[in-house]
Amino acid sequence: RLTASSRDIPHFYMSVDCNIDQLLEVRKTLNERTSDDTKISVNDLVIKAVSKAFRKVPDANVMWAGDSLLSFDDVDISIAVAIKDGLITPVLKKADKLSISEISAGAKALVDKARNGKLAPNEYQGGTFTISNLGMFGIKNFTSIINPPQCGILSVGAGEKMPVVIDDELTIATMMTLTLAMDHRCVDGATGAKYLQVLKHLIEDPMSLLL
Repeated sequence: RLTASSRDIPHFYMSVDCNIDQLLEVRKTLNERTSDDTKISVNDLVIKAVSKAFRKVPDANVMWAGDSLLSFDDVDISIAVAIKDGLITPVLKKADKLSISEISAGAKALVDKARNGKLAPNEYQGGTFTISNLGMFGIKNFTSIINPPQCGILSVGAGEKMPVVIDDELTIATMMTLTLAMDHRCVDGATGAKYLQVLKHLIEDPMSLLL
């Protein structure tokens, strides 16, 4: 399927660097208010931002169906999970309607099921968009192959402290690279860029994720 995707889908890629210092502060604050078994991860916040960005840019929440374009009301996020026999993508249904704590609990349950081979077919079928996160391996940036028939996939790199210029001043910030791959048959460059711009804003203004 991925060989066919790489060969037949006209992928295009675009990347942005996000300052996640505020995101990390929000995560710290939220985790101080939760129990140890419900700790929120950076990826949980990324899932929330990705799903909310689709609400703001609905033209990106689509799928190519051979001779027609499908648009979706729901945002069902597939999460790429490495397992012993390869890769599987359990789906967090209606992620845009879930709170951050619900996303965290739902994602953890799906990942645990995936790694233990206990996913039901309805838990890994469907999905309108995929997130692949290799930040835990220290990978700064990478590109991913679209999971057909979805129209896109987001590659999430590691957060890394580095010198950056903010308001003409040199400072240190924690930066994370996001690389978006989209199917050009259903999303053009301008729509993809608008989506990534909105996503970057949500990640750099994480309080907006709580509204």
